[in-house]
Amino acid sequence: MNYTAPAPAVWDAAFADAEGCLLSSEQCVINAQHYFVKGMIEIPVIGSAEVFSWGVWVSLSPENFSRTADLWNTPGRESESPYFGWLTTDLRPYAHTTLNLKTHVHTRPIGRRPSVELERTDHPLAVEQRTGITLDRVREIAAAFLHPTGDSSW
Repeated sequence: MNYTAPAPAVWDAAFADAEGCLLSSEQCVINAQHYFVKGMIEIPVIGSAEVFSWGVWVSLSPENFSRTADLWNTPGRESESPYFGWLTTDLRPYAHTTLNLKTHVHTRPIGRRPSVELERTDHPLAVEQRTGITLDRVREIAAAFLHPTGDSSW
């Protein structure tokens, strides 16, 4: 019930040893100029108590990334106002790119990844986040990852 991207779409393996670059399981920095956090887009599964989630990367401003890092281990951090960000993960099961969708990143308690709320648009991913998906749709997404066609990357 979860698929996760290993890195932002703009990450390149050549950055791994470059100065000013970092990729961890939760944060990413590219050339000390571009900042990203890992978060969860959660989608209710209709007729179930289950939630389907996408582990995605969102770009943040340098100020918001710094604030996130400062509060990383601070109890009560979930009381922070949401941060604006751009979705930086291309989820291939969607016909229209998910790159650069507008988001709000909601900090959660220590030990939980942020919740990523998409701007209310007619993009299929945003609609699914608002209205939920069926178990058949979950199976369709799983099939897209288990049996990829063409480019099997994110």
